[in-house]
Amino acid sequence: MIIFRSYKTELRLNNRQRTQCRKHAGCARFAYNWGLAQKIQAYQKTGKPPSAIDLHRQLNQLKQTKFQWMYEVSKCAPQEALRNLDRAFSHFFRRLKTGETPGFPHYKSRKRGIGSFRLTGAIRVHKNRIQLPRLGILRLKERGYLPSGGPWCRILSATVSEKAGRWYVSVQIEERITISENTGPSAGADWGLETLLTISDGTKFDNPRALPRFARKLRRAQRSLSRKKRGSRNRAKARHRLQNLHVRVANIRRDALHKTTVWLAKTKSATIIEDLCVEGMLKNHRLAGAVADAGFGELRRQLTYKTRWYGSRLHYAPRSYPSSKRCSRCGHIKEVMPLSLRVYRCEQCGLVLGRDLNAARNLLWLLVAASWAETLNAWLRREVTTPPGVVPARDAGTKHQHGSCVQFG
Repeated sequence: MIIFRSYKTELRLNNRQRTQCRKHAGCARFAYNWGLAQKIQAYQKTGKPPSAIDLHRQLNQLKQTKFQWMYEVSKCAPQEALRNLDRAFSHFFRRLKTGETPGFPHYKSRKRGIGSFRLTGAIRVHKNRIQLPRLGILRLKERGYLPSGGPWCRILSATVSEKAGRWYVSVQIEERITISENTGPSAGADWGLETLLTISDGTKFDNPRALPRFARKLRRAQRSLSRKKRGSRNRAKARHRLQNLHVRVANIRRDALHKTTVWLAKTKSATIIEDLCVEGMLKNHRLAGAVADAGFGELRRQLTYKTRWYGSRLHYAPRSYPSSKRCSRCGHIKEVMPLSLRVYRCEQCGLVLGRDLNAARNLLWLLVAASWAETLNAWLRREVTTPPGVVPARDAGTKHQHGSCVQFG
């Protein structure tokens, strides 16, 4: 199977290399903003914006007269920026077709960060360094992490970005992998804010709650930044401290999500999760901060592609399925189950179980019931007598294929 994977690591740059990276990022930002202005102007006049190739030809002509400083950087930086602009404009037209609120892509501002740039062409990776076009050989802080290429691994591009004064390189690789059969058990996984994920076998993954942990430090750092004089060195130092805190929060959240998704994809042959409407949950102002900090959307995105890598399957339960209200032992469904009740107590069979664990077991029951219903339908199509004790599940619906994911609903 051929997949596209990115490897990101930090660079160890000297002052000259930092200056060159800043020039490349500034050139890419300028080309993006210049191309966006040209596209908007042409679209408002003729209704048809120019393509990235047309803009690149026009920019090459202007480089000889007006933008001669662009010769100091690689030609890939503005070229790839214009290609990114083409993709952004395609999303703009997609919103017009689907009836969403249209809006042109935003201009890139230096106030939001230095930005990034992408390079293609002759890229060489060694154990502790990487060779990029026009930038030369750059040292890496991690040794032997980036793949050096080979017959089953081809380097496509390298993206250099900056965060809080640190520079990173992300190498996109096209590689061929062999997917082995995953023989692990099936599992149901319930989302949560108290616990990030609760597995049907009792395993729990704690929510790191990175943002509340650093909320006090972030408030003090932001207050200190607002009191500094604009343009002063003390303001630059305060801004750097605030950036480091935000980067640390993001790294803690990202680390927890990657560890959780890798464990699920490797150890479980099939996983079923709820098809939550994260956008709707963010409209609840009491839970919006906690939901955004948990990273439900990122967790789902990582599970989608990692299950393909490790030979497992990902299923989505329908939103109407009462996983929290249903008893995992007798099937009794409660009429009301508020969020304040963290323990499920069944009035029919007397089951007392944690709310999240009960929901995870109900999700696993739905997965097993759907598989039995699919097997039963196959038996009936083959005119084979149904074995005794096999009853198709009420809650199991039709199956729709979405790449490597299966959705029941």
